[in-house]
Amino acid sequence: MTEILSEATRQRDLIAKVGKSIFDRGLTAGSTGNISVRLSDGTLLMTPTNASLGDLDPGRLSLTDADGKYISGDKPTKEAFLHSCMYCERSADHAVVHLHSTHAVAVSVLADADPRDVLPPLTAYYVMRVGRLPLIPYFAPGDQDLALAVKAEAGKHHAVLLANHGPVVSGATLRDAQYATEELEETARLFLMLDGRPIRPLTAEQAEKLRRKG
Repeated sequence: MTEILSEATRQRDLIAKVGKSIFDRGLTAGSTGNISVRLSDGTLLMTPTNASLGDLDPGRLSLTDADGKYISGDKPTKEAFLHSCMYCERSADHAVVHLHSTHAVAVSVLADADPRDVLPPLTAYYVMRVGRLPLIPYFAPGDQDLALAVKAEAGKHHAVLLANHGPVVSGATLRDAQYATEELEETARLFLMLDGRPIRPLTAEQAEKLRRKG
């Protein structure tokens, strides 16, 4: 029990630290975005509803069971189901980051976005940290069909982009999920900066070698 409590304390502090870093650098605004960590006993630590990632109190984070049922702390984010449906398909992952980051959202509303893989392989680090990025069709906030749509892709992809909404990214650790989310946002920004100019992305062979390595 002492080991679990110690783990929970460390992860609470890390969630608050990562949340502030994300907020301070403008990757999310207001009370948007949420973070979770799956502890070794299967419970989930999650940012509360209507909480700013820039001002999280580690002691007030939500604690739920593996199915998202409330245990303690403040009321969990209303987007908790996005986290649960990633975890249920990705047993090796222990953290999820969901943001409404500006450039990723902008890419998600482009009319000609490829729903199978929204962004081209512009850089090696994008391919290694994100891989392919499927686009999840638009659903209204709170629509449980969104959970089913995310779950359908989560077994094959640890990062998905919700149309007109933002990215959901899981990782083996919170830092892994954070860095992949930031790489996704930076690649979306690069893509928009290119603004339809001819590009020279990595070849299919180059990208596949990196995916195997990543």
